Amino acid sequence: MEHSTSTHRRGCRGALALLACSVSWLCSFHPARAQTTLSAGAPADLGTISVTATGVPTPTAELGNSVTVITSQELQDQQRRTVPDALSTVPGLNVVQTGGPGTLTSVFIRGTNSNHVKVLVDGIDVTDPSTPNGAFDFGQLATGDIERIEVLRGPQSGLYGADAIGGVISITTKKGDGPPKATASVEGGSFGTLNETAGFSGSNSIVDYAFSIVHLKSTDTPVTPPDLVPPGRPIRDYYYDNYTYSARLGAHLSDSFNLNGVARYTTSTLLSVNDSGFPAVPDAFRSTQNDHQFFTRGEAVWAPLGDVFVNTFGIDYSNLWSRFQGSPEDIGGTIPTHNLGERVKADWRGVWTFLPGQKLIGGLEAENDRMDTGQFVASNANKAGYLELQSSYATWLYLTSNIRHDINDSFGGHSTYRIAPAILIEETGTKFKASYGTGFKAPSLSELFQDFPAFGFFANPNLKPEQSKGYDVGFEQAAGILSFGSTYFHNDIRNLITDNADFTTFINVGRATTWGFENFATLALTETISLRADYTFTVAKDDIARQELLRRPKNKASLQANWQALPQLKLSGSLVFVGSWVDGNRDFTITRLKSDPYAVVNLAANYEVNERTTVFGRIDNLLNRHYQDPVGFDRPGIGVYGGVKVTAQ
Repeated sequence: MEHSTSTHRRGCRGALALLACSVSWLCSFHPARAQTTLSAGAPADLGTISVTATGVPTPTAELGNSVTVITSQELQDQQRRTVPDALSTVPGLNVVQTGGPGTLTSVFIRGTNSNHVKVLVDGIDVTDPSTPNGAFDFGQLATGDIERIEVLRGPQSGLYGADAIGGVISITTKKGDGPPKATASVEGGSFGTLNETAGFSGSNSIVDYAFSIVHLKSTDTPVTPPDLVPPGRPIRDYYYDNYTYSARLGAHLSDSFNLNGVARYTTSTLLSVNDSGFPAVPDAFRSTQNDHQFFTRGEAVWAPLGDVFVNTFGIDYSNLWSRFQGSPEDIGGTIPTHNLGERVKADWRGVWTFLPGQKLIGGLEAENDRMDTGQFVASNANKAGYLELQSSYATWLYLTSNIRHDINDSFGGHSTYRIAPAILIEETGTKFKASYGTGFKAPSLSELFQDFPAFGFFANPNLKPEQSKGYDVGFEQAAGILSFGSTYFHNDIRNLITDNADFTTFINVGRATTWGFENFATLALTETISLRADYTFTVAKDDIARQELLRRPKNKASLQANWQALPQLKLSGSLVFVGSWVDGNRDFTITRLKSDPYAVVNLAANYEVNERTTVFGRIDNLLNRHYQDPVGFDRPGIGVYGGVKVTAQ
């Protein structure tokens, strides 16, 4: 079971019976745009649209899956500048960030491992093939160009293939719409923060376009606990500088043929403090990490029969390069290390509406992953086919079912599936939902092929994928101004990849069980004041060692409030409480200890001076709580920020 938030640590090393259906793909460039501002709302909230849950735009009220939708309006109101900050209130998730902005950040969904989360940006799998266990680092994701974030919980490999044991997080960037528009914003504040954005977008009957630049910078974020630093040694704050450039284009060449393209490039620099010596203590000098991430996709959409049959042909490419140089105290710290992860993927998807309320979705995929460390190169390929049936019967029963078969060059064939019914009772405002599915996590290229002979550790090319079975069942109830609901979830995970008894290789022996409840309630106090509360209880256990998994708090709660105080003034606030969890100390010389719980209050205000100008401000960690998450890494105290946004149209 994992103890690190990710594995970007330096210096280390036939198909199941046709369940009425099958898999659909990402629907990356033409998803329906959400029209609501409250995520995962009441069953009567037919305006909230999810694409990730089924691969086609579907009202969340008709889904048996557990899904949360965060819109660009919410991101703007709450002034969340990074994806980790935006995910902090989502039920069923635990976000772990080793310090300030840009530091290693992982997400645990429903108690599963951080490498059990499929992450998509505009339909592109952005996981880095060069990381040791394939976990995704969320630390580089800014929100300035994001239109929506969808969080789909539970095993989703029947739809998305490998890595989706815990769930899927899908990010969609902004699309040009309407007359040409230019926007710009600047924000400054605590910890040497300077955030800037600029964008230009629009559309006409033939083309749509959106271009953006997002700059995030913080120069003085305190992360290292003072009590860990030897007397007389300076305490170095963290420095982070991120530029993200994105472009999204569409060409509507005819009523039946469109071309779409997207590209996103991020370059960042992080100065952080590592540990060295024995016993290990924080270094006197900072280490340097440089990251470059490039994602692009092009696709053609052909609809020869109009909406009856729509084909999408696509190809995407991802390139993730990183360079790390330790401080002079580190062993070999003056010698930089490099990692390159690449992925090329081609796909076809067809959506056939053969009867009212009945959609059959199918497709084919082929991808190749490659890693290059300078001294080591490896690659692996995967092919897959899927089917999905999305059905609605009358206005009360909705069913999505899918099946998928992957053929991997390393471990051969693997089949997965999922079925998710939903029942709506309009007369009482009640929704019953359930889902059952399977998931798998493919071994990483490092686990399969990368040896570390100096440490007597060798890869295992015979590894099989990690596997899971999971289900959830719940209800949602709308009662006038009040809505509430609860969902029980359960996951059994087998064949987890772990070290053997001699610590010389990897083997498939791990087992884990996670279960718990996700609960929510929303209240519209007035036409201008709304509240939302979420509470998640999670039990995550290592079935072999018979102990709790690390960094999975049993209790997490959040409260969000929105108040349209004046026509021009909107106020937002949030409270996030995370209970204690089991963790190791900073260098894991102590492998298990209880952390302290914490609670954080954030406030934000947006004031429209006129149609073109908005001023805004926020206070993070209003009560100036000092806490560590994870253990050994301080989280920032109170922070005050303010800025202005200008729009020209």
